[in-house]
Amino acid sequence: MNASRGTDPVLRFHGAAHGVTGSCYEIETPRARILVDCGLFQGSKSERALNYGAFPFPPEAIDAVVLTHAHIDHSGLLPKLVTQGFAGPIYTTRATIDLCSVMLPDAAHIQEMEVEQLNRRNAQRGRPPVEPIYRQQDAAACMTLFRALEYAAWTTVAQGVRARFWNAGHLLGSASVELEIDVERQNMPMRILFSGDIGPGHKLLHTDPEGPAGVDYLICESTYGDRDRPDVAPEQRRSMLGDVVRSAAEASGPLIVPSFAVERTQELLVDLHLLMKAGEVPTAPIFVDSPLATRASTIFERHADDIEQGDGLRQALSSPQLRFTETIEQSKAINRLRGFFVVIAA
Repeated sequence: MNASRGTDPVLRFHGAAHGVTGSCYEIETPRARILVDCGLFQGSKSERALNYGAFPFPPEAIDAVVLTHAHIDHSGLLPKLVTQGFAGPIYTTRATIDLCSVMLPDAAHIQEMEVEQLNRRNAQRGRPPVEPIYRQQDAAACMTLFRALEYAAWTTVAQGVRARFWNAGHLLGSASVELEIDVERQNMPMRILFSGDIGPGHKLLHTDPEGPAGVDYLICESTYGDRDRPDVAPEQRRSMLGDVVRSAAEASGPLIVPSFAVERTQELLVDLHLLMKAGEVPTAPIFVDSPLATRASTIFERHADDIEQGDGLRQALSSPQLRFTETIEQSKAINRLRGFFVVIAA
């Protein structure tokens, strides 16, 4: 928006521009300043170094944050924002709050472990120690500021700024954010839509994305904007997975599936359960070897009524074939097994 500061809203991009992580938009009006998302930069060393710099705005001056979804490249700097002075509400969906309650502490734990390893090397090289971007207690403190909103309901999030969520079909609780901003000298408010991450068609656990018409500005993420993604229905994808499972079973060895802990693992569990139930693949133990995936699966089960294939997800999570590893010893014990089984791990 080309607008004169002090009268009309000003939109600033602080991440996910010329890159695909660190999503953070600032909207400033004469009466309020809010953020849409506050994500962690991920990727190369130079990209990750951006997480240690100062925010390009005073955190204490931000009135509210509106969060599209729980993925760390959209939510991962919220604890840092709070430790540096932000004390306002963080508006998002209930499912996103639940996912953030496990994903933000997990992100902090990873940072603490990486910094501990780095400091051991720094000590050997005579370099000063470094601090993590934030710690697990900072993530816990951040969670006290979250406020749940429902889809499709307008809510005043700051003076002269209203927001409502549209199902983005991307992740449990994900939303596109529509803002309605009062503007001086205009009879009608300005309407802006921030897409967040948009899910593809035929998403197993979600309906297709939704959104409004007639907005004045559309801020749309375009990670895959330069390519055509195959239009694959859940049944086709499940058939392709079945081919891989049968191949591993015929070789009498384990099938190791690298998977994101949140959403992708739960989709795989439903697909594997349906394939085994239908007799299309041999019945075998399924190990989820990821503490985050274990915690996330509990949250997905809690919200099963809000997603497609909710009953299928419940059945998959209660399957006698499914086993979650909870300790390092249980994870190591998988190596002693022989024959065909499935391991889903980060």
